[in-house]
Amino acid sequence: MKNKLFIYILLFNFIALFGCNKFDELNSNPNATTDVNASMLATTVILKNLKFGGRDAMEYVSDNGVAKYVAYANQSIMSSQYAFLGPTTFDNMTILPNIDNMLKYSTGIPAENSYKGLAKFSRAFMFYQLSMKVGDIPYKQAGKGLSEGLTMVPYDAQEEVMKGVLSELKEAEEYFAKGITFAGDPTPYGGDPKKWRRAVNTFRLKVLLSLSKRDGNSSIPVKQEFSNIVQSGELLEESTGHLGLNYSAVNVHPLYSTNTLITSRVIMSSLLVNQLKSYNDRRLFYYGEPAASEISGGKLQNNFNAYVGAEVAENYDVNTAAYLQGKFSGINLRYQKLVTSDPRIIVSYAEQQLILAEARILGWISTGTAKEYYESGTKAALKNVMNTDQSYAHGMAINQAYIDGYFTGEALFKTDQSDQLKQIWIQKYFLNYMQDPTQSYYEYRRTGYPIFPISSSTSLNVNKKEAIPMRWLYPSSEITRNQSNLMEALNRQYGGNDEINQVMWLLK
Repeated sequence: MKNKLFIYILLFNFIALFGCNKFDELNSNPNATTDVNASMLATTVILKNLKFGGRDAMEYVSDNGVAKYVAYANQSIMSSQYAFLGPTTFDNMTILPNIDNMLKYSTGIPAENSYKGLAKFSRAFMFYQLSMKVGDIPYKQAGKGLSEGLTMVPYDAQEEVMKGVLSELKEAEEYFAKGITFAGDPTPYGGDPKKWRRAVNTFRLKVLLSLSKRDGNSSIPVKQEFSNIVQSGELLEESTGHLGLNYSAVNVHPLYSTNTLITSRVIMSSLLVNQLKSYNDRRLFYYGEPAASEISGGKLQNNFNAYVGAEVAENYDVNTAAYLQGKFSGINLRYQKLVTSDPRIIVSYAEQQLILAEARILGWISTGTAKEYYESGTKAALKNVMNTDQSYAHGMAINQAYIDGYFTGEALFKTDQSDQLKQIWIQKYFLNYMQDPTQSYYEYRRTGYPIFPISSSTSLNVNKKEAIPMRWLYPSSEITRNQSNLMEALNRQYGGNDEINQVMWLLK
């Protein structure tokens, strides 16, 4: 018996030693492990960029305060409401090692080109967002800490960053054009490279329009590149859907179940409310709640005049007292009560059409008319809201008949180009409410519209009491870890002064 056992052990060891390689070749999928890793990293990368990245519901509300969508009447002053912007963070640069590893694990698999496209888009998206906040940033040599031991990274001028961003977006579009469906995509696109390709091109248009002040005054051929993208025809269609994330039981809306903590005292701004009223826009009923005092005074919840916004530049104590007396409209209860609420929309057909409307007026493109783009963009935005829970629409649900009859009165496309631009810009403002509000702040910086309220008596903008800040400050961590490179960037841009009223390159 012992001899037989000994023989079996020898035979097993022989097979293990000499046969395992051949066995693995015959019985394993060479792509399985790397494909799973690439998929998992793709999910991580996409969520890092597209998911709301703030700490909590208060930060979500504060972002809406930056764009003057809301006021706050709970516990303490919301500084963003009163023209204060502090240090930002470069934490999103931690995405870079994950992008590199995603590329590593996707090498040689069928969906390699799609993952390359995702990598290029993800880098470009992240660097663009950071540069829009502060100006010059570490770009060309960022992310080389692990591979090259580079910890003190030089800053690149914003013009060079934007050139790089546009170049990477072009590469992303080209890779997606050659790609196949890839795994690990948590967006509604489900890894469809055709949809990603269109979304990338639309985002390219968005980046180029943000450079409108530098058209003809930089090394970037803004107008020509914009025109080339439009002529390609590879843009979002209404049926493509949005690039973003759908909220769910796993990824709940940031304001869900926060009534007693935060959202019970978030007030709609008079800027937003009054503009929606002037357009006879039913999004008002989806965005807010009627003021309690107006309801007790006899108005119905489906009456536009039952909705009253707060002047965001008014004294905090005055606004709080008025809200407690029921004089103002809070934000719609669906943000607190629904796990799903609105989807998070980052790139959409609605915004694309409004971008094209402005470009047509600027003479950047010759196809279509500004009116057609304006109307198709606005209709798409209204349809997005129509698809949300109508039980929270206070008896004023948006339907197709309302959308078809929307363009009357103030919404009717005007004849004067300056008025047309304001109509386009306000429609952009409407669609970013509780979505990506910093984009509305960026649009304000670029266009000056809508006019953000400011009061020297309440402003927290210490150095310029009657002005809206133009930028965030650099991260405090850069002062301790990368001071020499930071100071070089500050001297190049802002005379050595890291201050919120300094004007970055793309706004000059």
